[in-house]
Amino acid sequence: MKILNALFVIALLASSPIASAAATCKTCGTVTGVRTIEARGEATGAGAIVGGVLGGVLGHQVGGGRGRDVATVAGAAGGAYVGHQTERSMKSATRYRVDVRMDSGKRRTFTYSAAPGYRVGDPVTVNSGKMMRR
Repeated sequence: MKILNALFVIALLASSPIASAAATCKTCGTVTGVRTIEARGEATGAGAIVGGVLGGVLGHQVGGGRGRDVATVAGAAGGAYVGHQTERSMKSATRYRVDVRMDSGKRRTFTYSAAPGYRVGDPVTVNSGKMMRR
């Protein structure tokens, strides 16, 4: 009889509004991952043009005759490459991606341009598409 009474009490507690409200929080979740993502910048060609011109001018200062011509072309090509890479580097950006597993089982991902300060295991809520600590 004691076992039957204990099972009855457990069944009542499991179906209580407090227990079911905690289990069905639609806006609650847990951070499952935080990643840093380097987004490479896109070059417009301006860096290559400026680098090519500067490299050509500097290459033209070297040697004489045919050597000067070769140095000018090599300087222009090298300058264009360095200018292109520099422009891409200047336009690159760091993003932070935070993965959340909602209590409902759904997975959400949030992207930030500054370090968000969340860590794996942090309890969060999501309201109107914005994530915040619980």
